[in-house]
Amino acid sequence: MEEERSVARRKLGSGTRMRSLDGLRAVSIALVLLGHLHGTRGFPNLASPIGDYAHLGVVVFFVISGFLITTLLIDEASAHGGISLKLFYARRSLRIFPVSYMYLLVMVALAGWGTVRLSVSDLICAATYTVNYLPGRSWDVGQLWSLSVEEQFYLLWPFTFAFLRPCKRVWAVAGVLLFAVLARAGARVFLYGTPYYELEMFPMVADSLAAGCLLAISRTELEEQKWYLKLLRPWPSAIILAVVLLLNRYAGYTVDAVFGSSLINIGLAVLVHRCVYYADGPLGKLLNWRGLRFIGVLSYSLYIWQQPFLNRSSEAWFNRFPQNLLLVFAAAFVSYFLLEKPLMAFRSRLRRQSVAKPDRRSALRHESTLLDQVVKNEVVE
Repeated sequence: MEEERSVARRKLGSGTRMRSLDGLRAVSIALVLLGHLHGTRGFPNLASPIGDYAHLGVVVFFVISGFLITTLLIDEASAHGGISLKLFYARRSLRIFPVSYMYLLVMVALAGWGTVRLSVSDLICAATYTVNYLPGRSWDVGQLWSLSVEEQFYLLWPFTFAFLRPCKRVWAVAGVLLFAVLARAGARVFLYGTPYYELEMFPMVADSLAAGCLLAISRTELEEQKWYLKLLRPWPSAIILAVVLLLNRYAGYTVDAVFGSSLINIGLAVLVHRCVYYADGPLGKLLNWRGLRFIGVLSYSLYIWQQPFLNRSSEAWFNRFPQNLLLVFAAAFVSYFLLEKPLMAFRSRLRRQSVAKPDRRSALRHESTLLDQVVKNEVVE
Protein backbone atom coordinates (compact mmCIF):
# COMPACT_ATOMS: atom_id res chain seq x y z
CA MET A 1 0.00 0.00 0.00
CA GLU A 2 2.79 2.42 0.87
CA GLU A 3 4.43 1.72 -2.50
CA GLU A 4 1.14 2.51 -4.28
CA ARG A 5 0.86 5.80 -2.41
CA SER A 6 4.40 6.66 -3.45
CA VAL A 7 3.53 5.97 -7.09
CA ALA A 8 0.42 8.14 -6.81
CA ARG A 9 2.45 10.97 -5.34
CA ARG A 10 4.96 10.69 -8.17
CA LYS A 11 2.09 10.86 -10.63
CA LEU A 12 1.02 14.11 -9.07
CA GLY A 13 4.47 15.50 -9.74
CA SER A 14 7.40 16.63 -7.72
CA GLY A 15 8.93 19.90 -6.74
CA THR A 16 7.14 23.19 -7.04
CA ARG A 17 5.81 22.63 -10.56
CA MET A 18 3.09 19.99 -10.60
CA ARG A 19 2.62 18.17 -13.90
CA SER A 20 -0.32 19.16 -16.12
CA LEU A 21 -1.16 22.30 -14.14
CA ASP A 22 0.64 24.67 -16.52
CA GLY A 23 -1.24 23.08 -19.42
CA LEU A 24 -4.51 23.54 -17.55
CA ARG A 25 -3.62 27.17 -16.95
CA ALA A 26 -3.13 27.52 -20.70
CA VAL A 27 -6.64 26.15 -21.28
CA SER A 28 -7.98 28.55 -18.65
CA ILE A 29 -6.39 31.65 -20.14
CA ALA A 30 -7.56 30.55 -23.59
CA LEU A 31 -11.14 30.54 -22.30
CA VAL A 32 -10.66 34.01 -20.77
CA LEU A 33 -9.17 35.44 -23.97
CA LEU A 34 -11.86 33.85 -26.13
CA GLY A 35 -14.59 35.25 -23.90
CA HIS A 36 -13.11 38.76 -24.01
CA LEU A 37 -12.30 38.66 -27.71
CA HIS A 38 -15.97 38.05 -28.45
CA GLY A 39 -17.49 41.36 -29.48
CA THR A 40 -14.24 43.13 -30.32
CA ARG A 41 -13.99 44.62 -33.79
CA GLY A 42 -13.02 42.10 -36.48
CA PHE A 43 -13.49 39.01 -34.33
CA PRO A 44 -16.00 36.46 -35.67
CA ASN A 45 -19.42 36.57 -34.04
CA LEU A 46 -19.36 33.04 -32.63
CA ALA A 47 -22.19 31.42 -30.72
CA SER A 48 -21.51 30.53 -27.09
CA PRO A 49 -22.86 27.01 -26.51
CA ILE A 50 -21.21 26.71 -23.08
CA GLY A 51 -22.07 30.12 -21.67
CA ASP A 52 -19.52 32.62 -20.40
CA TYR A 53 -16.12 31.36 -21.55
CA ALA A 54 -14.16 33.95 -19.57
CA HIS A 55 -15.85 33.32 -16.24
CA LEU A 56 -15.42 29.56 -16.60
CA GLY A 57 -11.72 30.09 -17.28
CA VAL A 58 -11.37 32.13 -14.09
CA VAL A 59 -13.14 29.43 -12.07
CA VAL A 60 -10.67 26.85 -13.40
CA PHE A 61 -7.86 29.17 -12.32
CA PHE A 62 -9.37 29.34 -8.83
CA VAL A 63 -9.62 25.56 -8.46
CA ILE A 64 -6.03 25.09 -9.68
CA SER A 65 -4.78 27.80 -7.33
CA GLY A 66 -6.51 26.33 -4.28
CA PHE A 67 -5.20 22.87 -5.13
CA LEU A 68 -1.60 23.93 -5.74
CA ILE A 69 -1.19 26.31 -2.81
CA THR A 70 -2.73 23.87 -0.34
CA THR A 71 -0.53 21.06 -1.67
CA LEU A 72 2.54 23.21 -1.01
CA LEU A 73 1.31 24.01 2.49
CA ILE A 74 0.69 20.32 3.21
CA ASP A 75 4.16 19.37 1.95
CA GLU A 76 5.81 22.02 4.11
CA ALA A 77 3.78 21.12 7.19
CA SER A 78 4.43 17.39 6.71
CA ALA A 79 8.16 17.90 6.35
CA HIS A 80 8.67 20.30 9.25
CA GLY A 81 5.63 20.12 11.51
CA GLY A 82 4.42 23.59 10.56
CA ILE A 83 4.49 26.38 7.99
CA SER A 84 6.22 29.73 7.85
CA LEU A 85 3.49 32.32 7.35
CA LYS A 86 6.09 35.04 6.84
CA LEU A 87 7.72 33.20 3.95
CA PHE A 88 4.36 32.19 2.51
CA TYR A 89 3.21 35.80 2.26
CA ALA A 90 6.60 36.89 0.97
CA ARG A 91 6.32 34.39 -1.89
CA ARG A 92 2.71 35.41 -2.64
CA SER A 93 3.67 39.09 -2.67
CA LEU A 94 6.50 38.47 -5.12
CA ARG A 95 4.16 36.44 -7.31
CA ILE A 96 1.24 38.85 -7.46
CA PHE A 97 2.19 42.41 -6.55
CA PRO A 98 4.96 43.42 -9.01
CA VAL A 99 2.96 42.66 -12.17
CA SER A 100 -0.38 43.93 -10.91
CA TYR A 101 1.02 47.18 -9.49
CA MET A 102 3.06 47.78 -12.62
CA TYR A 103 -0.12 47.35 -14.64
CA LEU A 104 -1.91 49.79 -12.34
CA LEU A 105 0.87 52.36 -12.73
CA VAL A 106 0.62 52.10 -16.51
CA MET A 107 -3.16 52.56 -16.32
CA VAL A 108 -2.70 55.62 -14.11
CA ALA A 109 -0.30 57.11 -16.66
CA LEU A 110 -2.74 56.38 -19.51
CA ALA A 111 -5.55 57.92 -17.49
CA GLY A 112 -3.42 61.06 -17.06
CA TRP A 113 -3.06 61.22 -20.84
CA GLY A 114 -6.79 60.72 -21.28
CA THR A 115 -6.45 57.34 -22.99
CA VAL A 116 -8.42 55.41 -20.34
CA ARG A 117 -10.93 56.44 -17.71
CA LEU A 118 -10.37 55.55 -14.09
CA SER A 119 -12.23 56.85 -11.07
CA VAL A 120 -10.75 57.36 -7.63
CA SER A 121 -12.74 54.30 -6.49
CA ASP A 122 -11.17 52.24 -9.29
CA LEU A 123 -7.69 53.16 -8.14
CA ILE A 124 -8.33 52.60 -4.43
CA CYS A 125 -9.99 49.23 -4.94
CA ALA A 126 -7.37 48.08 -7.44
CA ALA A 127 -4.55 49.06 -5.07
CA THR A 128 -6.19 47.36 -2.07
CA TYR A 129 -7.45 44.24 -3.90
CA THR A 130 -11.12 44.95 -3.25
CA VAL A 131 -12.27 45.33 -6.86
CA ASN A 132 -14.74 42.47 -6.35
CA TYR A 133 -16.75 44.79 -4.07
CA LEU A 134 -16.82 47.73 -6.51
CA PRO A 135 -19.98 48.16 -8.60
CA GLY A 136 -19.66 50.00 -11.91
CA ARG A 137 -15.89 49.54 -12.04
CA SER A 138 -13.92 50.56 -15.10
CA TRP A 139 -13.24 47.90 -17.72
CA ASP A 140 -9.51 48.58 -17.43
CA VAL A 141 -9.37 47.31 -13.82
CA GLY A 142 -12.25 44.87 -14.14
CA GLN A 143 -10.04 41.78 -14.45
CA LEU A 144 -8.56 42.49 -11.01
CA TRP A 145 -11.71 41.18 -9.30
CA SER A 146 -10.30 37.65 -9.46
CA LEU A 147 -6.97 38.71 -7.97
CA SER A 148 -8.92 40.42 -5.21
CA VAL A 149 -10.77 37.20 -4.42
CA GLU A 150 -7.54 35.20 -4.40
CA GLU A 151 -5.72 37.63 -2.12
CA GLN A 152 -8.66 37.76 0.29
CA PHE A 153 -8.77 33.97 0.40
CA TYR A 154 -5.04 33.62 0.99
CA LEU A 155 -5.13 36.27 3.67
CA LEU A 156 -7.32 33.88 5.66
CA TRP A 157 -6.52 30.32 4.52
CA PRO A 158 -2.85 29.97 5.63
CA PHE A 159 -3.74 31.10 9.17
CA THR A 160 -6.62 28.63 9.23
CA PHE A 161 -4.39 25.89 7.87
CA ALA A 162 -1.59 26.60 10.35
CA PHE A 163 -3.73 26.62 13.48
CA LEU A 164 -6.13 23.77 12.74
CA ARG A 165 -5.44 20.08 13.01
CA PRO A 166 -5.52 18.18 9.70
CA CYS A 167 -8.93 16.64 10.44
CA LYS A 168 -10.37 20.09 11.20
CA ARG A 169 -9.09 21.60 7.95
CA VAL A 170 -11.48 19.46 5.96
CA TRP A 171 -14.41 20.79 7.96
CA ALA A 172 -13.20 24.36 7.56
CA VAL A 173 -13.07 24.02 3.77
CA ALA A 174 -16.42 22.20 3.71
CA GLY A 175 -17.85 25.09 5.72
CA VAL A 176 -16.73 27.52 3.01
CA LEU A 177 -18.43 25.40 0.36
CA LEU A 178 -21.69 25.38 2.32
CA PHE A 179 -21.54 29.05 3.27
CA ALA A 180 -21.04 30.08 -0.37
CA VAL A 181 -24.34 28.41 -1.29
CA LEU A 182 -26.11 30.30 1.51
CA ALA A 183 -24.40 33.55 0.51
CA ARG A 184 -25.48 33.22 -3.13
CA ALA A 185 -29.04 32.41 -2.05
CA GLY A 186 -29.03 35.40 0.29
CA ALA A 187 -27.74 37.69 -2.44
CA ARG A 188 -30.58 36.60 -4.74
CA VAL A 189 -33.09 37.58 -2.06
CA PHE A 190 -31.63 40.56 -0.24
CA LEU A 191 -29.45 42.24 -2.89
CA TYR A 192 -31.87 42.07 -5.80
CA GLY A 193 -32.20 45.49 -7.42
CA THR A 194 -28.97 46.80 -5.87
CA PRO A 195 -25.61 47.38 -7.60
CA TYR A 196 -24.17 44.50 -5.56
CA TYR A 197 -26.58 41.87 -6.88
CA GLU A 198 -24.20 40.13 -9.29
CA LEU A 199 -20.85 41.26 -7.91
CA GLU A 200 -18.22 38.58 -7.30
CA MET A 201 -18.05 39.29 -3.57
CA PHE A 202 -15.84 36.99 -1.56
CA PRO A 203 -18.51 34.93 0.28
CA MET A 204 -20.25 34.09 -3.01
CA VAL A 205 -17.22 32.85 -4.96
CA ALA A 206 -14.68 31.61 -2.40
CA ASP A 207 -15.91 28.03 -2.81
CA SER A 208 -14.09 27.77 -6.16
CA LEU A 209 -10.78 28.09 -4.32
CA ALA A 210 -12.09 25.95 -1.47
CA ALA A 211 -12.87 23.11 -3.89
CA GLY A 212 -9.22 23.02 -4.90
CA CYS A 213 -8.16 23.14 -1.25
CA LEU A 214 -10.48 20.24 -0.43
CA LEU A 215 -8.99 18.19 -3.25
CA ALA A 216 -5.45 18.82 -1.99
CA ILE A 217 -6.38 17.88 1.59
CA SER A 218 -8.27 14.70 0.73
CA ARG A 219 -6.51 13.47 -2.42
CA THR A 220 -4.54 10.68 -0.70
CA GLU A 221 -7.68 9.19 0.81
CA LEU A 222 -9.62 9.65 -2.42
CA GLU A 223 -7.00 7.78 -4.43
CA GLU A 224 -7.52 4.78 -2.17
CA GLN A 225 -11.24 4.64 -2.99
CA LYS A 226 -12.14 2.45 -5.97
CA TRP A 227 -15.41 4.31 -6.57
CA TYR A 228 -13.55 7.61 -6.84
CA LEU A 229 -10.85 6.30 -9.16
CA LYS A 230 -13.64 5.17 -11.50
CA LEU A 231 -14.62 8.86 -11.84
CA LEU A 232 -11.15 9.56 -13.24
CA ARG A 233 -11.64 7.16 -16.14
CA PRO A 234 -12.31 8.65 -19.61
CA TRP A 235 -16.09 8.20 -19.90
CA PRO A 236 -17.04 9.30 -16.35
CA SER A 237 -14.70 12.28 -16.74
CA ALA A 238 -16.32 13.16 -20.07
CA ILE A 239 -19.75 13.08 -18.41
CA ILE A 240 -18.50 15.32 -15.59
CA LEU A 241 -17.10 17.77 -18.16
CA ALA A 242 -20.42 17.79 -20.03
CA VAL A 243 -22.30 18.52 -16.81
CA VAL A 244 -19.90 21.36 -15.96
CA LEU A 245 -20.35 22.94 -19.40
CA LEU A 246 -24.14 22.52 -19.25
CA LEU A 247 -24.35 24.15 -15.84
CA ASN A 248 -22.12 26.98 -17.03
CA ARG A 249 -24.40 27.46 -20.03
CA TYR A 250 -27.43 28.14 -17.80
CA ALA A 251 -25.61 29.91 -14.96
CA GLY A 252 -27.93 32.91 -15.26
CA TYR A 253 -30.86 31.04 -13.77
CA THR A 254 -31.34 31.35 -10.02
CA VAL A 255 -31.24 27.66 -9.08
CA ASP A 256 -28.20 27.07 -11.28
CA ALA A 257 -26.46 30.19 -9.98
CA VAL A 258 -26.97 29.17 -6.35
CA PHE A 259 -26.43 25.40 -6.47
CA GLY A 260 -24.94 24.80 -9.93
CA SER A 261 -21.84 26.84 -9.12
CA SER A 262 -21.00 24.39 -6.34
CA LEU A 263 -21.38 21.44 -8.71
CA ILE A 264 -19.16 23.19 -11.26
CA ASN A 265 -16.46 23.71 -8.64
CA ILE A 266 -16.55 20.10 -7.46
CA GLY A 267 -16.65 18.80 -11.04
CA LEU A 268 -13.67 20.93 -12.03
CA ALA A 269 -11.74 19.72 -8.99
CA VAL A 270 -12.28 16.11 -10.11
CA LEU A 271 -11.20 16.97 -13.66
CA VAL A 272 -8.09 18.77 -12.43
CA HIS A 273 -7.26 15.73 -10.34
CA ARG A 274 -7.70 13.46 -13.36
CA CYS A 275 -5.35 15.55 -15.50
CA VAL A 276 -2.68 15.55 -12.81
CA TYR A 277 -3.11 11.92 -11.74
CA TYR A 278 -2.92 10.62 -15.32
CA ALA A 279 -0.18 13.00 -16.44
CA ASP A 280 1.35 10.27 -18.62
CA GLY A 281 -1.88 9.57 -20.53
CA PRO A 282 -2.80 11.08 -23.92
CA LEU A 283 -4.47 14.15 -22.37
CA GLY A 284 -1.65 14.53 -19.87
CA LYS A 285 0.95 14.45 -22.64
CA LEU A 286 -0.94 17.19 -24.47
CA LEU A 287 -1.16 19.33 -21.33
CA ASN A 288 2.55 18.80 -20.70
CA TRP A 289 3.54 19.72 -24.26
CA ARG A 290 6.24 22.36 -24.03
CA GLY A 291 4.39 25.02 -26.02
CA LEU A 292 1.19 24.68 -24.02
CA ARG A 293 3.10 24.68 -20.75
CA PHE A 294 4.82 27.94 -21.70
CA ILE A 295 1.46 29.61 -22.37
CA GLY A 296 0.41 28.39 -18.93
CA VAL A 297 3.51 29.93 -17.39
CA LEU A 298 2.70 33.15 -19.25
CA SER A 299 -0.97 33.02 -18.18
CA TYR A 300 -0.73 35.47 -15.26
CA SER A 301 0.81 38.22 -17.39
CA LEU A 302 -1.64 37.43 -20.20
CA TYR A 303 -4.55 37.76 -17.79
CA ILE A 304 -3.35 41.08 -16.38
CA TRP A 305 -2.43 42.81 -19.65
CA GLN A 306 -5.26 41.57 -21.89
CA GLN A 307 -7.81 43.98 -20.47
CA PRO A 308 -7.02 47.27 -22.28
CA PHE A 309 -6.58 45.50 -25.66
CA LEU A 310 -9.78 43.41 -25.54
CA ASN A 311 -12.22 46.25 -24.88
CA ARG A 312 -15.26 45.54 -27.05
CA SER A 313 -16.63 49.05 -26.39
CA SER A 314 -13.64 50.76 -28.01
CA GLU A 315 -13.16 51.71 -31.65
CA ALA A 316 -9.39 52.18 -31.27
CA TRP A 317 -7.08 50.34 -33.70
CA PHE A 318 -5.42 48.40 -30.88
CA ASN A 319 -8.82 46.97 -29.89
CA ARG A 320 -9.39 45.42 -33.31
CA PHE A 321 -8.74 41.73 -33.98
CA PRO A 322 -6.15 40.29 -34.70
CA GLN A 323 -3.73 43.04 -33.65
CA ASN A 324 -5.37 43.24 -30.23
CA LEU A 325 -4.48 39.62 -29.50
CA LEU A 326 -0.93 40.09 -30.79
CA LEU A 327 -0.54 43.13 -28.53
CA VAL A 328 -1.79 41.11 -25.55
CA PHE A 329 0.94 38.53 -26.10
CA ALA A 330 3.56 41.23 -26.71
CA ALA A 331 2.70 42.98 -23.43
CA ALA A 332 2.65 39.64 -21.59
CA PHE A 333 6.10 38.71 -22.97
CA VAL A 334 7.56 42.01 -21.78
CA SER A 335 5.92 41.63 -18.38
CA TYR A 336 7.06 38.04 -17.97
CA PHE A 337 10.70 38.50 -18.98
CA LEU A 338 11.21 41.85 -17.24
CA LEU A 339 9.23 41.24 -14.04
CA GLU A 340 8.06 37.68 -13.45
CA LYS A 341 11.07 35.66 -14.53
CA PRO A 342 13.72 37.70 -12.66
CA LEU A 343 11.69 37.29 -9.46
CA MET A 344 11.24 33.55 -9.88
CA ALA A 345 14.76 32.80 -8.68
CA PHE A 346 14.20 34.84 -5.53
CA ARG A 347 10.87 33.12 -4.91
CA SER A 348 12.55 29.76 -5.36
CA ARG A 349 15.14 30.72 -2.75
CA LEU A 350 12.36 31.67 -0.36
CA ARG A 351 10.65 28.34 -0.99
CA ARG A 352 13.89 26.46 -0.38
CA GLN A 353 14.41 28.50 2.75
CA SER A 354 10.96 27.51 4.04
CA VAL A 355 11.79 23.86 3.32
CA ALA A 356 15.30 23.96 4.78
CA LYS A 357 14.46 26.06 7.82
CA PRO A 358 13.27 23.81 10.65
CA ASP A 359 9.98 24.65 12.22
CA ARG A 360 10.42 26.45 15.55
CA ARG A 361 7.96 24.21 17.34
CA SER A 362 9.71 21.08 16.04
CA ALA A 363 13.05 22.46 17.18
CA LEU A 364 11.66 23.17 20.64
CA ARG A 365 10.24 19.65 20.86
CA HIS A 366 13.62 18.23 19.82
CA GLU A 367 15.43 20.34 22.41
CA SER A 368 12.94 19.22 25.08
CA THR A 369 13.57 15.56 24.19
CA LEU A 370 17.33 16.03 24.43
CA LEU A 371 16.94 17.76 27.79
CA ASP A 372 14.86 14.86 29.11
CA GLN A 373 17.55 12.43 28.01
CA VAL A 374 20.26 14.47 29.71
CA VAL A 375 18.27 14.60 32.97
CA LYS A 376 17.67 10.83 32.88
CA ASN A 377 21.35 10.19 32.25
CA GLU A 378 22.31 12.40 35.15
CA VAL A 379 19.86 10.56 37.42
CA VAL A 380 21.28 7.17 36.35
CA GLU A 381 24.83 8.31 36.91
